[in-house]
Amino acid sequence: MRTTILYPVGVEVADLDASRLDDDQASELALLLAENGVAVLRDQPLDDEQFDAFLRRFGDPVFTVGETPVDGHPDLNVVSNIGRTRPPRSRFHVDTSYVRHPPAYTALRSVKVPAQGGHTLFTNQYRAYDLLPGPLRRRLEGRVVRHVVTGVDPGEAQEHEADHPLFRAHPLTGRVALYLTLPDRCGSVSGLDAAQSTSVINDLYARSTRPDNLYRHAWAPADLVIWDNGCVMHRADHDGVVGDRVMHRGMVTGYASVAH
Repeated sequence: MRTTILYPVGVEVADLDASRLDDDQASELALLLAENGVAVLRDQPLDDEQFDAFLRRFGDPVFTVGETPVDGHPDLNVVSNIGRTRPPRSRFHVDTSYVRHPPAYTALRSVKVPAQGGHTLFTNQYRAYDLLPGPLRRRLEGRVVRHVVTGVDPGEAQEHEADHPLFRAHPLTGRVALYLTLPDRCGSVSGLDAAQSTSVINDLYARSTRPDNLYRHAWAPADLVIWDNGCVMHRADHDGVVGDRVMHRGMVTGYASVAH
């Protein structure tokens, strides 16, 4: 497969048919994701059965209670602006980090692309860590963040909170990323009081989401985008969208969180 590096995070992959992904190609793509965070695959006219099979090459499916499932494919969910009187809200986050083993990978396939807007943005959490000032990095070394659920009811069958290292070594590469999600879902930082935790998380979140640390993906028909939740955050930009925006999303398990 041919690749083109996207700045400051991501890689575009060519000469790959996602509908016929084999184990060797899945392993190669997983390593590309571990290094680059996001993989963009253009011209992939998959149906949902093929999309589900593609995802299962990387792990077992994960579904968030409360999402709208795709008809006939209960492990996938619909992301849509159709029928909404207000645009959806989206802030930078990682998916389902309030469980002990969050989904390693999330993917979207474009079903309907709006005439304008509707981009998805990604942060480079390796770079966010690398650019931390030395004194701040030393102060926060070894600390753990308690991630908590907000905005959805996971139900009794799912976890509501989990602890993850703030500086997280990727299991496949050993590279260290700043592992964050929405500040509202970062309940506390070990060894810090509530006010200190809030201040630290807000500062790190702002550093992570600086404009020079973002890749903005403009969707095209038949796009397939997959990312590694261990080294990127993401959000959808719903401002100024003209037309219908429909995506089908899937998440799968993978590696476990490893402290640095």
